[in-house]
Amino acid sequence: MAWSSEKMNLPSHTADTGHTRLNELGYKQELKRDLSMLSNFAFSFSIISVLTGITTLYNTGLNFGGPVSLVYGWLIAGAFTMFVGLSMAEICSSYPTSGGLYYWSAKLAGPNWAPFASWITGWFNIVGQWAVTTSIDFSLAQMIQVIILLSTGGKNGGGYEASKYVVIGLHGGILLLHALINSLSISVLSFFGQLAAAWNLVGVMVLMILIPSVTTERASAKFVFTHFNTDNGDGIGNKAYIFVLGLLMSQYTLTGYDASAHMTEETKNADKNGPKGIISSIGISIIFGWGYLLGITFAVTNIPYLLSEDNDAGGYAIAEIFYMAFKNRYGSGVGGIVCLGVVAVAIFFCGMSSVTSNSRMAYAFSRDGAMPFSSLWHKVNKQEVPINAVWFSAFISFCMALTYLGSEVAFQAMVSIATIGLYIAYALPIFLRVTLARKSFVPGPFNLGSYGILIGWISVLWVATISVLFSLPVAYPITSETLNYTPVAVCGLLVLTGSSWILSARHWFEGPITNINS
Repeated sequence: MAWSSEKMNLPSHTADTGHTRLNELGYKQELKRDLSMLSNFAFSFSIISVLTGITTLYNTGLNFGGPVSLVYGWLIAGAFTMFVGLSMAEICSSYPTSGGLYYWSAKLAGPNWAPFASWITGWFNIVGQWAVTTSIDFSLAQMIQVIILLSTGGKNGGGYEASKYVVIGLHGGILLLHALINSLSISVLSFFGQLAAAWNLVGVMVLMILIPSVTTERASAKFVFTHFNTDNGDGIGNKAYIFVLGLLMSQYTLTGYDASAHMTEETKNADKNGPKGIISSIGISIIFGWGYLLGITFAVTNIPYLLSEDNDAGGYAIAEIFYMAFKNRYGSGVGGIVCLGVVAVAIFFCGMSSVTSNSRMAYAFSRDGAMPFSSLWHKVNKQEVPINAVWFSAFISFCMALTYLGSEVAFQAMVSIATIGLYIAYALPIFLRVTLARKSFVPGPFNLGSYGILIGWISVLWVATISVLFSLPVAYPITSETLNYTPVAVCGLLVLTGSSWILSARHWFEGPITNINS
């Protein structure tokens, strides 16, 4: 049975501490343990990818509050995200397995509640991850579309505007490439992961200096640090409400760092390096992301024009900023298009790492029998890669994107699960850690000491707060087109996971199953 109480045996120096701990938790080593702390960090850092999140959702921040919500909202969301990351890192240190969050929930809920807690956490985690991959690769497809539009003359110069079918076709092609790359061995993926992290770091540094340097009209420091944009055209006038809606960009960007936990069975000394991966990826992302935001915002002078669908980039604010910066100075926007190419490569790496993380979660969840056709998804090939889980995850992400063909509103609801669904999965084990397991939790090498409970509660309350805030209407009057479907999507997921538990899973799902003796 999975619930024998385990002692924290101290391993000898010769054994890998993560490997030893995995065996203590009842799992045998099936994946290749080849990642350094740097590689573990690289996966999470390239999924957070400030170039991806900020570039794609800069319009949201610009529309709701402008510079103030971008510059200060980032720091607020960053600080609270760090609390969530610290709480997750502490739990990860004690339970370094690929299952990550759902395994933690099972262990922290205690024998009676374990199966239910891990079922709910696991499904929110995996669906949230698939939604993240969907939205990352979809934003890359849109970025490629904008690059093509600007390269063929821009919207006002007769440029080519791709139909939604072309965008979905691009999205499918990108996912296919990501599945192919993820079919390679972990040592090759590790190289790509480190390349991705380096690309993100260098890309941010180059763009945050280059764009404000090239632009002919720069914003004043007063504008960047104090201008609050209330003109959103969505019928919302309350400043606090506007600021809250502008936070979405920051919080959407700062997700995905659970990848460090999902990669722990492939990371050396994972009980120490997994937590380091989580914390360092968040910390470095906050610093570099803020630099990138400041650099770009210094090139903003006319907010309504940047958001207008009649500009050359068709209303894609950052694309227009890059394009016009070079066009106004050099008479040609080619330099701006190259800069967008730099961002596109970062988004490509981001999606690649996201599929890696998805597949490890699917591998672990099916190893414990939670998914339909479980025996298929946790098969590992000769390179020790969960190959079926890789292709399955890419396929599901493609299916989720197909909702875009039906309605953009339905697609936005799918994507909203990427932020809220994933954060609910982050908060559940933390909530169990500060409630049911308050006395029984045995910390690993990385722990928060007496601050663990306080930081845990702050994390849980922050997730509860953003879950409510991001469910608020984003435009008035409310119609079927302007309704925020986030609560519908999240509640729909809750109803599905809850009813499947009541009707079926409670009879057979036991939570994490040890396999060391099999």
